[in-house]
Amino acid sequence: MILAGDVGATKVLLEIGRVEGDRWQPAFGRRYAASEFADFESVLQAFLSECPGHLGTPRNIRAGCLGVAGPASGNRVQMTNLAWALDGDAIARRFGIGRVRVVNDFVAAGAGIGLLGSTDLVTLQAGEPSLAAPRLVIGAGSGLGVAYMVPVAGRHEVIAGEAGHAGFAPANIEQLELWRDLHARRGRVTVEDVVSGPGLVRVFEFVCRSEGKPPGAVLPDGGGPPAIVRGALALGDPTCTRALDLFVSCYGSVTGDHALAVMAQGGVYICGGIAPAILSRLVAGGFGAAFNDKGSHSGLARKMPVFVVINDGLGVLGAAALASGA
Repeated sequence: MILAGDVGATKVLLEIGRVEGDRWQPAFGRRYAASEFADFESVLQAFLSECPGHLGTPRNIRAGCLGVAGPASGNRVQMTNLAWALDGDAIARRFGIGRVRVVNDFVAAGAGIGLLGSTDLVTLQAGEPSLAAPRLVIGAGSGLGVAYMVPVAGRHEVIAGEAGHAGFAPANIEQLELWRDLHARRGRVTVEDVVSGPGLVRVFEFVCRSEGKPPGAVLPDGGGPPAIVRGALALGDPTCTRALDLFVSCYGSVTGDHALAVMAQGGVYICGGIAPAILSRLVAGGFGAAFNDKGSHSGLARKMPVFVVINDGLGVLGAAALASGA
């Protein structure tokens, strides 16, 4: 048996199973809210206690891999948006697992791309795909993750970093006003300050200020990303709609910048928890317009295939592949 996990600041997905051929066959899985646990070891203990004995007790889990939202150093990750540190060697010793590999969550996401099926993807832009070209994996959730997939010796090597903490570059006047508003309140403005769940809230609050409205008057239920999305998509509230459209424009512009950085004609894969929740808005065209608005290189951007990953188990798929040595 293999243990595969996707450990984020909001949720933790854990599965045990086997890789058979090029397919992950899960035998048991659970989703946990990270806020309900003091550390990752407590989550794993709860998971193993729920596993039926014949499926995955510690003595017969031979290997594991955990994709974790934070920078990796050796076999350890200090999470960025949660006060957890995961040490793969220590986890293996404590729980009697043969070996446990701990990687950045977007290393795992990149490793999972090849295991996706056609029903796991929604095409935003068909482009002119080249299988031998680099790929981009990007996703907004509690933060913003980015990984490049570079072709090396007939396969794609995943290179993940902390690009979500690079500076946010406004692409138009409205984004410039957003930057100015955030800079006045926060100092340096990173991409993640805008393109993330908390970033959507900041964009919404900026729109409210620019319209002279207190946020609570628009979202009486207390706000938060789900309320903003619901206000825009289900209720048609104009302030929520403007905020979501500005967020989508920022998301598309940032994604296009990263795609150009590596000429990602092999495919751009948008993952994370936010994209599926706002899929109808992404498909509507604002994302694509911002993605392709690259001046003299707009033609190059339009050749890049762009997909939304609607399978929220991408990180688990990749972790399983990495644990198995695939």
